[in-house]
Amino acid sequence: MIALSGIDYLYPSGGKALSSVTMNMDHGALIGLVGANGSGKSTLMSLMAGLFSPGKGTLSMGDLVSPGDEKKIRSICRMVMQDADLQILGSTVEEDLLLGRKRTDEAVKKAKEIAARFSLLDVWDKSVQSLSWGMKRKVCLAAALLDNPQVVLLDEPFSGLDYPGMREMRRMILENKSKGLTQVVSSHDLECFVDIVDELAVLDHGRLVLNGPAEVVLDHVAAYGVRPPCSWNAGLGIMPWEEAK
Repeated sequence: MIALSGIDYLYPSGGKALSSVTMNMDHGALIGLVGANGSGKSTLMSLMAGLFSPGKGTLSMGDLVSPGDEKKIRSICRMVMQDADLQILGSTVEEDLLLGRKRTDEAVKKAKEIAARFSLLDVWDKSVQSLSWGMKRKVCLAAALLDNPQVVLLDEPFSGLDYPGMREMRRMILENKSKGLTQVVSSHDLECFVDIVDELAVLDHGRLVLNGPAEVVLDHVAAYGVRPPCSWNAGLGIMPWEEAK
């Protein structure tokens, strides 16, 4: 569904953020996008979300092509940023989920249904700024899914979460996968999600250096500043979280 061909992107200051990135993502796939800080993960996700346009090369999403179709791409993609506070605009959970939507009985019903899915009904009328970091993340993801996107882009979704929060985030990602959503999950740490992805794509200084199934890629990630999962690093040949599924 998503095809990147020879993508380059320059920062406004002139520095190159991405260089010759080429890769394909199947419909309904769960892709892990990893790399050290500054490797270009967030920039690549912003391009896939239609927020940026490539300086060179093309990004295809079905029949849509960027440069040119960024507005249409934004209509089918939703990106959840790493910092929830930059994305939340409403003062309460209710206000944030209904922001920009016509307040009909059907809209409120739909918002409450997704709030229930994310265990947010108990804080429906609470100030968003009084919520924990993990709860704010759930508000952002719930708001994104309210628009029925075909593609969900999660930028560092496990950052700052405790163990129960990480397990809850994994559950939500797997639930999205079961519904056929195409998902790209970025992280600099593989431990939380490597066992559930279909493929890993590793960026290094703006270049795609590794791409394929985790069991093929993991032996090589350390060379690019990415720590392999502890169980894999110990030579056990197993993925983390297996007993927690």
